[in-house]
Amino acid sequence: MTDPFRLDGKVALITGGASGIGEATAHIFSEAGAKIIVVDVDKEKAQAVAASLPAAQSHVCDITDETQVAKLFASIETLDILINSAGIGLVGTVEETGLSEFQRLFRVNVEGTYLVTKAAIPLLKKVRGSVVNIGSVAGMVGVKRRFAYCATKGAVLAMTRQLAVDYPTEFRVNCIAPGTVDSPFVEGYLEKYHRDEKEKVRAELNQRQPIGRLGRPDEIAKLALYICSPAADFMNGSVVAIDGGWTAA
Repeated sequence: MTDPFRLDGKVALITGGASGIGEATAHIFSEAGAKIIVVDVDKEKAQAVAASLPAAQSHVCDITDETQVAKLFASIETLDILINSAGIGLVGTVEETGLSEFQRLFRVNVEGTYLVTKAAIPLLKKVRGSVVNIGSVAGMVGVKRRFAYCATKGAVLAMTRQLAVDYPTEFRVNCIAPGTVDSPFVEGYLEKYHRDEKEKVRAELNQRQPIGRLGRPDEIAKLALYICSPAADFMNGSVVAIDGGWTAA
């Protein structure tokens, strides 16, 4: 039987590809035969990830800058898969969230996803490509003191479904909604907000998922592989939670 999860000959662009879920996706997709374009604002890390893969290149790009995004896509001739993984977080209630912080999260998590997706569409339409947006359970349920983050991930979820309606046959677009994943994203959160009680809060994060542990980046990446593979050809406009049972509880 032919392996339905192979991506041989496919080109996959991954934003936020230098760390966490993006980096794991770069490795998993490369193992499946894809050529990888690692996009990140961290030049050294992006180059290191690309150098660790057999057929990969790296590009530095601030996805909130339309000029930089246009320059990036001007250098790309073919594209089969887009993974919108770049994102940032913020802790705070609506009263604790300043306007500049709120706007910054929307610039990265929402406007960045919009700019990259819009630029990628002409290439994706040529091959009936696939887009995977990395959302969050925070776009599906309310999470305490995550006002801005929930708002941005809810927007990513909505954009996913809307694109599937506007382009039902031109390309596929789906959204993965992870629970808390053990990644540099979480480590940054612990360092910024809980430096003196990291292990205590880490244990609380593990227990927030009913399964009793954090997710792993490779688990999210393998779900992305399925969604982008021929096996998921009928899947479009879906939002898939992978959260250890969080949204089921």
